[in-house]
Amino acid sequence: MIPLIWTILVLHVAIFLVNTIGATTIDNLIWNIYLKLPTSLHQTAQEQSKLKREVVQLKREMNNTSSQDEFAKWAKLRRRHDKALSDYEALNQELSSKKSSFDWFIKTARWLSTTGVKIFIQFRYSKTPVFALPGGWLPYPVEWLLSFPRAPQGSVSVQVWNSVCATAVTVIAEIITGAVLQVQGKAQAVPATAKKQ
Repeated sequence: MIPLIWTILVLHVAIFLVNTIGATTIDNLIWNIYLKLPTSLHQTAQEQSKLKREVVQLKREMNNTSSQDEFAKWAKLRRRHDKALSDYEALNQELSSKKSSFDWFIKTARWLSTTGVKIFIQFRYSKTPVFALPGGWLPYPVEWLLSFPRAPQGSVSVQVWNSVCATAVTVIAEIITGAVLQVQGKAQAVPATAKKQ
């Protein structure tokens, strides 16, 4: 059952990354990538961006034009600004609506591909040993605990392996983070001591 061992480990790495990076950050990244694809939504997003720049430009021109001295020019700018703003708001509302349905789809897909798969594996392989332990290597209570709740005696159950993988991924991530922070701290300390000399 070597594939089951690696499947569970990779699954816990993915869950850890989602929890560390943040679901909202991942959702926004996927949304931005989706907007870059050649679809009708891409054209709508480009048009919205163009209208936003136009609204800002017209607002700037209106602020630079005196409403008393150059009323005709100011009124014309105001009408163009109001039209562009209403078009921008309509496109913005359309994109917001599509983004909310897209977010729901992404959240569902993310849950199914991480937590859903984890739950499925726990139920589907609850009686399957992830790997067998050498006979007589551990005392009976430890073997019973490792095979808890339904795996054969003398093996490691999916539930125990899930717990081991989750803990191992968290500990390894903390070790790597600590090492990186320590290297960064040393790298920042070296230029400071060089300046003192």
